[in-house]
Amino acid sequence: MVDWTDEENDLIVADYFAMFRMVLAGTTPNKSQHRRALLSKIQTINDRNEKSIERKHMNISGVLMGAGEIWLPGYAPNANYQKSLEDAVARWLSANGGIWPRAGFAEPQAAYSAGKIELVIPPHMRNEPPPRGLRKLSGTAQRFDAAGRDERNRTLGRLGEERALAHEIASLKDAGRNDLARKVVWVSKEIGDGLGYDISSFTPDGTPRLLEVKTTNGWDRTPFHISQNELRVAGENRDTWHLFRIYNNARGPRAFELRPPLNNHVTLTPTSFQARFD
Repeated sequence: MVDWTDEENDLIVADYFAMFRMVLAGTTPNKSQHRRALLSKIQTINDRNEKSIERKHMNISGVLMGAGEIWLPGYAPNANYQKSLEDAVARWLSANGGIWPRAGFAEPQAAYSAGKIELVIPPHMRNEPPPRGLRKLSGTAQRFDAAGRDERNRTLGRLGEERALAHEIASLKDAGRNDLARKVVWVSKEIGDGLGYDISSFTPDGTPRLLEVKTTNGWDRTPFHISQNELRVAGENRDTWHLFRIYNNARGPRAFELRPPLNNHVTLTPTSFQARFD
């Protein structure tokens, strides 16, 4: 099969996001109708078929997964995509102000529930092989600055902290520790951001739990930023500090926890330096 041209990639990416924005607006696109209409355009360039269209839609979902974004329901991500398709997705996002335009849509968030989040095993500790194409997905995350985008999204960060706060309170109440539940504090809101953790909580036996919350709408392996101060506080409080990672936030949040030292779990890469005049 002939490689897809930039023109073909641009056509199918535009069609994918047209359907995606319909979903975000609360309507259901007719995927078969979209597929046939797209095929009539693409067949004038190269001889494609409906199966190749389906695979390409899944490849676009794969690019979005790598970028730490949500993707169009019904098209499971496939990381077997070429750089030319990643380029086409980048062109579309740049030209259209991202998945959610500056006006007309609110970034989707899962319906808030003041209860516990499902806790899962961290991805690197699961008894399963890493996903195929992990290196490619990691490169896509770096290109789209997935970690930086989530870090700058203050609304996302605050919602994640609110979910973590509710999770801690509900967990303690379930354990019969209403006394401790009343003492849980959202420190980043009530005191400030500089303490190196966001939530001050407890285990049911009264041991302190200091939670630094990191939230993404992307998948569980989406990279995240962590500050030098947060790393320092983690090192000084190894018995009580927890990184509380919330992922898939927009479509049904899940979470896992990482304990210090973090370099036992993730690769830490310096991304900035402090400059001073001596």
